[in-house]
Amino acid sequence: MPARRQPRPSAAVTSQVWPSGGRHLWQSGGTSAVQSHERGHLVYAASGVLAVHTERGTSIVPANRVAWTPAGFTHHHRAHGDTDMRIVFLAPSLARLVPDHPAVFLASGLAREVLLALTGPHNHDGTAPGRSRSARSRLLRVLVDELREAPEQPLHLPEPRDDRLQAIARMLQESPADNATLTELGKTVGASSRTLSRLFNNELGMTFYEWRTQLRVHHALVLLAEGHDTIRTASACGWANPSSFIAAFTTIIGTTPGRYRTSADT
Repeated sequence: MPARRQPRPSAAVTSQVWPSGGRHLWQSGGTSAVQSHERGHLVYAASGVLAVHTERGTSIVPANRVAWTPAGFTHHHRAHGDTDMRIVFLAPSLARLVPDHPAVFLASGLAREVLLALTGPHNHDGTAPGRSRSARSRLLRVLVDELREAPEQPLHLPEPRDDRLQAIARMLQESPADNATLTELGKTVGASSRTLSRLFNNELGMTFYEWRTQLRVHHALVLLAEGHDTIRTASACGWANPSSFIAAFTTIIGTTPGRYRTSADT
């Protein structure tokens, strides 16, 4: 892994934390400390977009998605757009029912309501009667059952280990609109396109072009959360025209950028 600057906790955050979870209200750009937990946890953005960074890569959590980070994974969070972040910890008996790696799931309507219920005022501020332990256990089981039925979303961008791939990843993360071919990038890092193609498949389980498309969609989600329109976002992320951007975005996210922005604002 390349050396990284450690993110500093943002001062612009309002937190409410209890043993089973928490709620953090972040201003855009807010970043948590690097941390790990003895229990795995789910995070959900009731508004805004979250990025969850672990040693395995980065997960983007837009509206109607839930990210899972297993116990023991070093991680930190970053908010894109003003973000209402909800956290639910899972006991080992429930955590074993979900993947042992970082993942992103589609949040069904029921899963969303359960997440909001588990992180709402019943839990922490004394303004509403608290739920019993058995009631919380039932809600948690419903939530896990919903996630087990939901397919993993292609919103986890894996982190390469090879130095040459790491160099390419840094270049494209800094300039998502860069349309250099793999051959051109290979000349920069001192490797042939054949070698790099093999490394992308072996290390990351996808082609270079699949990885770059996913990176660009990640960046697009951030720009849309910050209020940019479809045309500007398409250009900033390297698509030749808005229609090709809309097609790629819809394939990965399941809805158009315009509909996504509308749903994220509601």
